Amino acid sequence: MLIVKVIKPLVSTNRIPDFEHKHLQVVLDGSTQKVAVDAVGAKPGDWVICVSSSAAREAAGSKSYPSDLTIVGIIDHWDPDPPKTSPPAFKESKN
Repeated sequence: MLIVKVIKPLVSTNRIPDFEHKHLQVVLDGSTQKVAVDAVGAKPGDWVICVSSSAAREAAGSKSYPSDLTIVGIIDHWDPDPPKTSPPAFKESKN
């Protein structure tokens, strides 16, 4: 699974049969834009959970769909830049 940010809807009016009514979103994965099938009604600015590969096809509605990325959840709260902390220092025990 991936956590990505929805950038904007993608409009495509000429599609293969059985795929005409699927909503598509442009999402940002790091610095890479990708297209995802939106199974949950996400909006631009939402942080979402995506699945890929065969899980994406099944989440889109059918294993025959040509989706390799599907939005399956909208994250209620997400801090993409958590504070930087150092791991605790290793202390040797004195015996």
